[in-house]
Amino acid sequence: MAQSTEAVPNSFSILADPVRRYVLDYLDEQETPISFDRLGTRVAAWHTDSDPEAVDDATLTEMRTALYHVHLPKFDEAGYITWDADTHVIRRGPNFDEIAPLLRLMAHQEDELPAGWP
Repeated sequence: MAQSTEAVPNSFSILADPVRRYVLDYLDEQETPISFDRLGTRVAAWHTDSDPEAVDDATLTEMRTALYHVHLPKFDEAGYITWDADTHVIRRGPNFDEIAPLLRLMAHQEDELPAGWP
């Protein structure tokens, strides 16, 4: 199913942020829903280029705060994820399949992107 004219710019806006691309890549690889804590730890480890166990508390708090207040609401609004703020469970949303091809194309063509691409 083709995306609406309004959905395409929103998809690109969401993919423009490297943290959001990482989150969507990570969710694309998961077979089952994930916890907010696990996602926050993975994003913090990716962001600092370290092992999840090596992430300091300040970085972990910063990344979890950004996920909770900025990134996850954008995904939820677009229907790319669903998350339950009470149980802190995150899963692919009803519109995830709309953004997945763009995400995979960017991942497979990463070497072709201009220098300094976010």
